[in-house]
Amino acid sequence: MPQAAQIRIPATYMRGGTSKGVFFRLQDLPERCQEPGEARDRLFLRIIGSPDPYAAHIDGMGGATSSTSKCVILAKSSRPDHDVDYLYGQVAIDKALVDWSGNCGNLSTAAGAFALHAGLVDPARVPRNGVCAVRIWQANIGKTIIAHVPVTDGQVQETGEFELDGVTFPAAEIVLEFLDPSEDGAGENGGGSMFPTGNLVDELEVPDVGSLKATLISAGIPTVFVNAEDIGYRGTELREDINGNPEALARLDKIRVAGALRMGLIKTPEEAATRQHTPKIAFVAPPRDYLAASGKAIRAEDVDLLVRALSMGKLHHAMMGTAAVAISTAAAIPGTLVNLAAGGGERDSVRFGHPSGTLRVGAQARLVDGEWQVSRAVMSRTARVLMEGAVRVPGDAF
Repeated sequence: MPQAAQIRIPATYMRGGTSKGVFFRLQDLPERCQEPGEARDRLFLRIIGSPDPYAAHIDGMGGATSSTSKCVILAKSSRPDHDVDYLYGQVAIDKALVDWSGNCGNLSTAAGAFALHAGLVDPARVPRNGVCAVRIWQANIGKTIIAHVPVTDGQVQETGEFELDGVTFPAAEIVLEFLDPSEDGAGENGGGSMFPTGNLVDELEVPDVGSLKATLISAGIPTVFVNAEDIGYRGTELREDINGNPEALARLDKIRVAGALRMGLIKTPEEAATRQHTPKIAFVAPPRDYLAASGKAIRAEDVDLLVRALSMGKLHHAMMGTAAVAISTAAAIPGTLVNLAAGGGERDSVRFGHPSGTLRVGAQARLVDGEWQVSRAVMSRTARVLMEGAVRVPGDAF
């Protein structure tokens, strides 16, 4: 029986922050994959190499971690005052699942750069030399992100001296602004408030775990924050301390599922299996000395708090960009667990320690008619093209 030939799809492989993904212009996808649905999901699964029972992604572009199993679609935006629409798919490693329920903050950086590389921004808006403010509509969650991308001789300036913990080499700094980052927009997560339960701290009942204090926040990405001490951790843990322990991972996921139910993101615990990307689960602790994954010494006096977060069921090697938005937002609001771990009080920025080092993020919060609002969150990241050309997939794959 004749086998289907491989087809060629224009694509760009990019790093953004501490993540990597395969980027596409919407118009370059096969016609039946230009609309959401099974064909698009099957295509992206095959491109990444999932589901893979070997957890290696040998036959695909994925890197067998949540940070490297990602696909992005960009198109010129039809929305006023926006340059591009950005859609993000988190591809599961061991399941036939593409999760569209949230954004990737790290790849938001690359989305701004890719928009310029791919000619999706009006040339009249691109300076010959300077910084281009790329106005991004994040279609997964219905929010605006502005990526301030450096430009030299009309092209994206990728090389530079800005160092980002969790990334081996320095590159040019890209400043990201997440406007109105609470999850109350028109996207898939829309319709709720920043604190879905109405509380800064909840008592979360977790089956087989017990009652835990938790801050349940939707800003950047829905996130469940708990105290490290309450679940037997110090906040200094690295990936190998947790990811090799199936019992620990199962317990943390039970907390995530309980938080998702309490936040109204799912109706039954079983739904969590199809929504691995959101919410995130993170634990916080006051500052203390530790060694980062690189061996770099992180001193307690150099950070405001420690945060460890899980993505797609595994402890992240650094910090997800969207979770960093949640951290900065929660830190800015007195009384949340994140704020209390950082020492309490009012603040508009915070430096936190993560497994690969430290990160400074900022947020502007204010109390309006009894409800907290955050107008924007800001962080710096880097991005660069790793490879460009085309991916190839078997023609019968989707």
